[in-house]
Amino acid sequence: MAELVQAGSAVIEVRGLTKSYGDVPAVRGIDLTVEHGQIFALLGPNGAGKTTTVEILEGYRSRDGGTVRVLGHDPARQRKRLKSQIGIVLQSSGMDRYLTVSETVAMYAGFYPRPRPVDQVIELVGLEDKRDTRVLKLSGGQQRRLDVALALAGDPDLLFLDEPTTGFDPSARHEAWETIKNLAVLGKTVLLTTHYMDEAQYLADQVAVISNGLIVAEGPPATIGNRDRARARIRYRLTDDAVPPADLAGPPGPDGLTELVPDDLTTALHRLTGWALEQHVALTGLEVIRPSLEDVYLELTGGPAEPAGQASPAPASPAPASTAPAGTARTGTGPGGRKGRRRS
Repeated sequence: MAELVQAGSAVIEVRGLTKSYGDVPAVRGIDLTVEHGQIFALLGPNGAGKTTTVEILEGYRSRDGGTVRVLGHDPARQRKRLKSQIGIVLQSSGMDRYLTVSETVAMYAGFYPRPRPVDQVIELVGLEDKRDTRVLKLSGGQQRRLDVALALAGDPDLLFLDEPTTGFDPSARHEAWETIKNLAVLGKTVLLTTHYMDEAQYLADQVAVISNGLIVAEGPPATIGNRDRARARIRYRLTDDAVPPADLAGPPGPDGLTELVPDDLTTALHRLTGWALEQHVALTGLEVIRPSLEDVYLELTGGPAEPAGQASPAPASPAPASTAPAGTARTGTGPGGRKGRRRS
């Protein structure tokens, strides 16, 4: 048994992690710390080293250099001891479609030495009304809840969530977000990968951006990349061909909105609205915008986030699909494991 992880202590500690595939470096000396009870989002474009890093943490890929401790274990040397303490949710799974929700959770709970009670797991993910429903009758959002239930079946201390809402409609995404938020309430630690910036913004306590095998920024979503100190933009649309003061004017964009990036936001906004009131001019669409997490991401990585679920070519890799402890298979649809896929 690993030592108990106390509140405020590190669940994941990575120092100087490196990994190459032949002559191609995938991870080039990164440091990471994930504290107990955090939801930690690891962001980065395909091919940046994100998947390699996570698979090393899970114990499914070897590293070339550096030190890694997960729940007090070295995943490369103590994988068997680690497996019963982690849960993994991949983008898709290979559950038996003809089992019911309760039968599926019970089967996976049987893989672990000290599982959480089946009914409790089903309640935690909000599937009480579906406990006797077969998997093939579940909606996409409900199946994703079941994926999380399987990861929780062994009562793990740490969960890895790989793009958990890929392909979801907005309603299902928000349902999944609430389920993930509740994991932190249970005292679980979550490492999340996602290509959705709004998802990271809503869920994560801490964000790290990886690009070209290096961590290029890390911090709370609200402050990463100095978002909180970046200059804000004022956007507005004029009516009746009104002409504002020269220093507050500008050519309208394709959407008809004029955009300013003032040095002093308060003064500029006060002058603009004061002028509009004096001249009886309506400033339609008036808004003040600070850089979003996506804006920061684009600046840090030099390009847009890939559409979720699409990957660039990557070295061949075994699929770290099973949430079962040592002694069970990683892939398959029976008691030995479940199929899944992971994107870079």
